[in-house]
Amino acid sequence: MKMTIDEALARGGAGTFQKRLLGIFGLVWAADAMQVIAVGFAAPSVAATFGIERTVALQIGTLFFLGMFVGAFVFGRVADRIGRRNVLLLTVAADAVFGLASVFAGDFTILLALRFFTGVAVGGTLPVDYAMMAEFLPPKNRGRWLVFLEGFWAIGTIVVALTAWIASVNGAAAPWRWIFLVAALPALIGIFLRLWVPESPMYLLKTGRKEDALRVVNRVLSVNGAETLPRGTELTLALPPEGAPTSILSDSLLPRTIGIMAVWFLVSLSYYGVFIWVPGWLAGEGMGWVRGYGFLVILALAQIPGYALAAYGVEKWGRRATLMGFLIASAAGCFLFTMSLSPAMIAFSLILMSFALLGTWGALYAFTPELYPTNLRGTGMGTASAVARLGGLFAPSLLTFAFAKGFAFAIGVFAALLVLGALALLMVKTETKDRAIG
Repeated sequence: MKMTIDEALARGGAGTFQKRLLGIFGLVWAADAMQVIAVGFAAPSVAATFGIERTVALQIGTLFFLGMFVGAFVFGRVADRIGRRNVLLLTVAADAVFGLASVFAGDFTILLALRFFTGVAVGGTLPVDYAMMAEFLPPKNRGRWLVFLEGFWAIGTIVVALTAWIASVNGAAAPWRWIFLVAALPALIGIFLRLWVPESPMYLLKTGRKEDALRVVNRVLSVNGAETLPRGTELTLALPPEGAPTSILSDSLLPRTIGIMAVWFLVSLSYYGVFIWVPGWLAGEGMGWVRGYGFLVILALAQIPGYALAAYGVEKWGRRATLMGFLIASAAGCFLFTMSLSPAMIAFSLILMSFALLGTWGALYAFTPELYPTNLRGTGMGTASAVARLGGLFAPSLLTFAFAKGFAFAIGVFAALLVLGALALLMVKTETKDRAIG
């Protein structure tokens, strides 16, 4: 008997195995979100601890995102060569070690170095997680489940906001130490949970380990309560036709690569710009009752329905249409902020921004890994993640000039960037809903 990996996984559907995988990947995904979002929440207290300006303290973000850029660029390619599982174990261990070490930094220079290495680990974890999760899901369920995984980002954001709020209420001397500690603990737990995760059967097939691939697929089917495949079953990849691309920059993939990478960069620049600068603005200024860490918790909670709608949309309306809708909604939220003259309108625009930007991420992460074949999926996601980290790298520094002209002006710049992202998406003509990802 001969069948593709997608056909074999479809026999068991998305069941208990995928739920366990989602819990394991989701835990560390939430931890990674906390490490990323911590920049905006930790910068004010880092500045106070080391007696430096807040703009200087934001260098923890610059170094962290530089590390993420390096990690995403390197580990996406390494995962295509030595396997997804090995990379996941290495990066999550490094995430926990350097994240915990950051808590005890007694010098700002040492803190910068530790945040860089934490960023390398997080940058390597994110794209490989998604590529691997996608390869364990049948086509019918893939988009929705990938958005579910991205939804753990909202959980991490909520936890960081609550941690900052609790630390502020209790008058903690260095709230940033609380934040980095809480962010590192899930990764520490995740090291042991990741040992349960087998290697991707698609990767095993690609490297000629057919019996191992069959063993992993049968494990998935068994855990899901489905009939396993008989010995001798020949598993295959849903291979592209002869002459298929060998690079994400091949002629047939170049338009979608340019388009989707531009979307990643512009969304990242806008998202990190908002969530690095908004926490400090709300904590120090705000408008009327829209101020303080309490409102930041509300913004974090607004992300959950954004993910829920993205999870519904990618399967109902398609990946591309859902992504386009959220890009436009994100731009609208930013534009409304620039026009707001009352606390109520400020609150509404910020909530819309948070809701739509995180829905955008959900659709983007569901869409991107499906645009590339198995041999290029880790590379494609690694490159996308690296491009996104460039956006994060620029957000704390290059956007300083925009905020110098006024907070509303800077948010208006984000609105323009998100509109450009929607235009860049027009270059991607492919819709991947319900398609096999050989």
